[in-house]
Amino acid sequence: METATETANRRRTGRRVVLGVVIAAAIALLLVAYEVNRSPRTDDASVWANYIEIAPEVSGRLVELPVKDNAYVKKGDLLFVIDPRPYEYALSQALSDQQALEEQIIDLGRRIAAQNSAVQAAGAAVSTSKTNIRTASSNIEGARAAVTRAKAAAAAAEAKLKLDTNDLHRIEPLLQKQYVTVEQVDQANTAVRVSQGNYDAAQAALAQAQAQLDEAMLHQEVAGSQAAESQAKLSQSIHAIDRIETLESQRPAKAAKVDSARLDLEWTRVVAPFDAYVTSMNISVGAYAHPGTPMFTLIDTRKWYVIANYRESKLKKIPIGAPVDVYLMGHPDRRFKGRVESVGFGVLPEDGKLANGLPNIERTLNWVHLSARFPVRVLIEDPDPNLFRIGETAVTVVR
Repeated sequence: METATETANRRRTGRRVVLGVVIAAAIALLLVAYEVNRSPRTDDASVWANYIEIAPEVSGRLVELPVKDNAYVKKGDLLFVIDPRPYEYALSQALSDQQALEEQIIDLGRRIAAQNSAVQAAGAAVSTSKTNIRTASSNIEGARAAVTRAKAAAAAAEAKLKLDTNDLHRIEPLLQKQYVTVEQVDQANTAVRVSQGNYDAAQAALAQAQAQLDEAMLHQEVAGSQAAESQAKLSQSIHAIDRIETLESQRPAKAAKVDSARLDLEWTRVVAPFDAYVTSMNISVGAYAHPGTPMFTLIDTRKWYVIANYRESKLKKIPIGAPVDVYLMGHPDRRFKGRVESVGFGVLPEDGKLANGLPNIERTLNWVHLSARFPVRVLIEDPDPNLFRIGETAVTVVR
C-alpha cells in the first residue's frame, strides 16, 4: 500500500514536470517569435525571371525551326529561318539600282568633261562675239562718217554741176550773136562734163559709203546673233553640269535602300539573344510569320529572382542588400543564397478608391486590420537553371 507521503511526493513531481513542460514551451515560443521577428520569413513567394516574346521583324513562311518547346538554347543559337528568297531578290534589285545610278553618274561625268571644254569654247566664242560687236560698232561709226562725207561731196558736185550747166545755158545763145567765141562755149561744155563726172563720182562714193554702212550694220547683227547663240550654248553647258548634283543627291537614298534590304535579309535568320529556355511554342515549319506577332517566349536564365510578399510591418527589418535564404517548394532540402535587390513602393489599395473624383470609403468598422503585403525582389546568387521555373513557390528568410 502506498503511503500518504509517497502519494503527495508523486503529485508534487507531476506538477513540477507539467510546470517544466509549460515553461519550456513558453521559452521555445518566445525564441521562435524572436527569431521570426529578427529574421522575417514568408512562404508567399514565387520564382521569377525576365523573359521576352520572340517576334520576327519581317514576314514570310518558316522554312527552318530547329528548336523545340521547353528546350534550352545558348546565345547565338538559330531559332528559326524565314524564307529568304524575296529579300534576296529585293537586295539584288537595290544593289542593281545603286550600280545603275553610279554608272549614270560616271557617264554624265564623262559628258560633263566634254561639256566643260564646250563651256570654255562657248565662253571664248562669247568673248569673240562681243569683240566682233565692238568692231562692228566701230565700223558702223566710220561708215556713217564716210556716208556723211560722201553726201557732202555729192551735194558740192551737184551744186558745181548746176553752176556749170547754167553758165553753158547762158553762153550758148550768145554764140549766134558772136558775143562769145566757140572756144568759150567749148570750155563751158567741158566744165559741165567735168562737173557731171564729179557729180557721178560723188554719187557712186555715197552709194559705196551707204553700202559699207549697211554691211557694217549687218555684221553687227550677225555678231549679236552669234553672241546670243554662244551665250545660249554656254548656259546649256552650265545647266548640263548642274544635273550631276541631282544624280549625286540620290546616292544616300539608294544606299539606304541597299542597307534596308540587307537588314531585312539578315532578319530572316533569328538567333537567341541570350541563354534561355524556349516556352509557349505552338508553331511548326510552314507557318506564316507576321512582323511583331510573337512566335514563342524565351526565359532569360542569366538572372533568377524570387518575388516575396512581406507584411508592411516587416519591411523595416528588410534593408536593401540584406542576405536571404531561399528554399524551393519542390526542393526544400536545397538552400540558395540571395540578396534583397529592391522593395516595392506601391500596391493597389483595397479601399479609398476614387469615384466621380471623390474618395469612395465604405462606412464599415473593421475589427481586424489586415497588414498590406509589399513585393520584395530577391536576386538569387547561386541559381540552378535545372531547378528554377517561373511561378514556382518559394520560401524566403531574410538574415
